Amino acid sequence: MAMVAEFERDLISMRTREGMAVARAKGRLKGKQPKFTGPQRKLLFEIYDRGEYSQTELAGLFSVSRATVYRELQNRHQARLDSYEAHIF
Repeated sequence: MAMVAEFERDLISMRTREGMAVARAKGRLKGKQPKFTGPQRKLLFEIYDRGEYSQTELAGLFSVSRATVYRELQNRHQARLDSYEAHIF
């Protein structure tokens, strides 16, 4: 009985991988979509840089969680550091 269950599990896994490969080839396999579009991200950074709102207030303005705002700001900070390091080395 266990052998049949294992065989069935392998079949399901194989079909899943095949389906994902087909979707990827068609360009339909994406991941979780970003919360901010390019213009929204730019506006977020502009407002934050002016210092008019806290990160919590920005989360409310954009209807996202505070963690999303923190993550976007951290990603921008990391990108700036990476760019800076690339110019040095």
